[in-house]
Amino acid sequence: MNNHLKVLRAGRNWSQADLAAALGVSRQTVNALETGRYDPSLPLAFKIARVFEQPIESIFSDTGAST
Repeated sequence: MNNHLKVLRAGRNWSQADLAAALGVSRQTVNALETGRYDPSLPLAFKIARVFEQPIESIFSDTGAST
């Protein structure tokens, strides 16, 4: 799953630790999300969408989806 977390975080001038605090997760979790090593749970994806005030679909994309 691809995401735009690093770009969104940079747009707010937040460190990974800042985003982690806003989400209630560890900095390592944010790093794993940004590097694609971890896909968020649905509740975490909703929380991320709320923090950035964007729909989930604008933050995450499924590269394996077929049309």
